[in-house]
Amino acid sequence: MTRTLEMLEKLIAFPTVSHTSNLALIDWAQSVLTEAGFSVTRIPSANGKKAGLHARMGPDGPRGICLSGHTDVVPTEGQTWTRDPFRLTHDKGRVYGRGTTDMKGFVASALSLAERAKHVPLAKPLSLVLSYDEEVGCIGIRDMLPALAPLLGQPDLIIVGEPTSMRVATGHKGKTALRVTCKGEAGHSALAPNFVNAIHVASTFVGEMRTLQANLALGPNDNAYDIPYSTVHIGKITAGSALNIVPDLATIDMEFRHLAEVAAQDLLEEITATAARVSKGFGHNNLICVEQVNAYPGLDQRLDADHNASAQHLAGGTASTKVAFGTEAGYFSQLGHRTIVIGPGNMAWDGHKPDEGLEMSQISACDAMMDRILKQLSLDASA
Repeated sequence: MTRTLEMLEKLIAFPTVSHTSNLALIDWAQSVLTEAGFSVTRIPSANGKKAGLHARMGPDGPRGICLSGHTDVVPTEGQTWTRDPFRLTHDKGRVYGRGTTDMKGFVASALSLAERAKHVPLAKPLSLVLSYDEEVGCIGIRDMLPALAPLLGQPDLIIVGEPTSMRVATGHKGKTALRVTCKGEAGHSALAPNFVNAIHVASTFVGEMRTLQANLALGPNDNAYDIPYSTVHIGKITAGSALNIVPDLATIDMEFRHLAEVAAQDLLEEITATAARVSKGFGHNNLICVEQVNAYPGLDQRLDADHNASAQHLAGGTASTKVAFGTEAGYFSQLGHRTIVIGPGNMAWDGHKPDEGLEMSQISACDAMMDRILKQLSLDASA
């Protein structure tokens, strides 16, 4: 664990908030992996300000295990921290710093494994994927896929290291983010009834979304989730310029998160149809425009008995689960790869919060998983 903590200290010191570059971290990680004997392929972003990478060690051919993590973290602005968020600190069995749980703790453990793998002959390949811009909607891994897909081969298992308290997570919901623009007619507030108020249009639409949410709660359910049904969320409403002007524009930022049984396209079509119906209720046809801003796929991994047993063994025999938050795992699963989520830390306790921390026992458990992975890939294990 000592080396993992050294790696984590270095990773935390890179302030890789999503709106900043991660190139310094990638430079360092690439150096670590190259020195450990990995073949490293760097995958730059379109603007060149960020990069991800794929690293591989071991014999040619398919199979093996791939470990995947993102390098970006959420901002600290507006949060009250009692310690420097970009300096790893230790206190009473925990380490603290932005990204300790989400998800540099896993990345540190994977890089520590990479160094140990240098001294062990492998019967199957070990590979690592590091991405960028996960925290802003899994954008980085989506943009990396054209270059990344042929590099992945056909591993036996891809492990995405988001925090699951080291449980095997086989599912999460997909997400679609929308911007809904509601139009009205500007006019003097003294004559307000003569004009279409964009806020009224927006509020009627929001009311319809609450009805949709109630219907979704009665539809397909999966009790492996804390919220067992698909959800609709209104996150932001912007409207109006002055009290005495009838607003002619209102903007709603919203999302829906859907179970595997609920098709994203079906939900989008229902929301779009609702927008058209609300417009007609105000005597117009096109008062509301629904635009998809971003989307990422869900994960619903149904492992066969052998792979499920292998995943449980690697995780140390912990229980399986499904997680509320989204991950990059859905993209790997869409490519046909067996993909699960296992990582140290608890998102509900520490994720995106001030004084984000990670239990030392979770780091130890993750390092133990890495040792099991190395043993499974080694020549001794295949004998």
